Amino acid sequence: MATDTEQQLVECIARLPRIPLASVRPTPLEHLKRLSESLSGPPIYIKRDDLTGLAVGGNKTRMFEFSLADALSKGADTIVAGSAVQSNYCRQLAAACAKLGLELHLVLRPVRAVDKMDQQGNNLLQRLLGAHVSIIEEFDHASQKHAIEQKIEKLRKEGKSVYWPRQEDTVDLDAIAYAESALEIYQQCRTLNISPSYIYMAALDTTQAGVELGLAHLNSEIKVRGFCPLNNVTHRHHDIASMANNGAKRLGLNVEIKPDQISNDDGYVGERYGIPTAEGLAAIRTVARTEGILLDPVYTSKAMAALFEHIKTGEVDHDKPIIFLHTGGSPALFAYAEDVLYG
Repeated sequence: MATDTEQQLVECIARLPRIPLASVRPTPLEHLKRLSESLSGPPIYIKRDDLTGLAVGGNKTRMFEFSLADALSKGADTIVAGSAVQSNYCRQLAAACAKLGLELHLVLRPVRAVDKMDQQGNNLLQRLLGAHVSIIEEFDHASQKHAIEQKIEKLRKEGKSVYWPRQEDTVDLDAIAYAESALEIYQQCRTLNISPSYIYMAALDTTQAGVELGLAHLNSEIKVRGFCPLNNVTHRHHDIASMANNGAKRLGLNVEIKPDQISNDDGYVGERYGIPTAEGLAAIRTVARTEGILLDPVYTSKAMAALFEHIKTGEVDHDKPIIFLHTGGSPALFAYAEDVLYG
C-alpha cells in the first residue's frame, strides 16, 4: 500500500501537463542472477528503462511526456534540438515528434570522423522517423548552440512556432520524469523485499537529478552513484542539484538537495565522450552473454564497468543488493560494430 509520501508525489506529478508516450510503465526491475554469480558479488538488479517502448526505448521517452506536453501547451508546431550524431535523446525525440505530428529539426555534432558520413545506429533511426537532420563540422558545443539558434531564427521567419527543449526554465521537467522512476524503484523494492545500498547509472544531469529528487522526497536510504559520460564537466554536481531543486519547486515539494550530496564520477569516461573504453566493451559482452541484455558503448557500458570495478575492489557491500538503472541506447551498437566485436 502506498504511503502518504508516495501518494503526494503521485498527485503532484499528475497535476502537470503530460502526453503518454511510453508503452511500458512501470518498467521491470529484474534480478540479474547469472551476472551476479559471474562477478561473485552482491545481488544485482536492473531497472529496465531500455524497455519504455518508443523507438527501441530509453530514458528520454519518460521526459518527452512532460517536455512535449509543455511544447504543445505553448502552441509549438516545430521542435529544434541538438546533441551528438549517435544521440539516444534525438532518436527518441524523433519518434515522439512523429507520433505527435510535430516537425523536428536536429542539429547534430560529430564525435568521430565517421559520424559525418555513416548513417547507422541512432542516426539511421532518427532519419527514418522523419527528422530533418543537419550535421555541423565541429565537435564543439558552442558551435552547435550557435547553429541551433540560427536554425530557430530561420524557422521562425518562415512562420513556424518553435520550441527548444531543455532550456533553463524547462529542463527540470526532464528531472521530474525521473522522480517518478525513483518512485517505481522504491515501490518495486518493497514488493521484492529488497533493501539496495546503491543505484548505479550513466548520468550527466536530468536522469540523476530526478532520481535524487524522488528518493529524497521518499526519505529513502538508497544512495545514487552516477557516472558521467563526459570529462571536465566541472559544474555538473551543482547542475544536478539545481535541476532537482527546481523540479521540487515546480511540484511543490519540500526538498532541497545540495551539490555536495551528489555522487557523479567522470573517472570512467576514458579518452573522451563517445569513444568506447576497453572496460566498457568488456561489460557489454559480459552482460550480453550472461543475461541477454544489451548495453550501449557510450553511456551504460561505462557505468556498468564502474560497477564491476567497485565489486572487485570491495567498494560495495556484497550482502546488499545493487540496482543498475538501464537508460537504453542499444541502437548505437550498430554504429560501433567494430569496437563492440573486436575492440
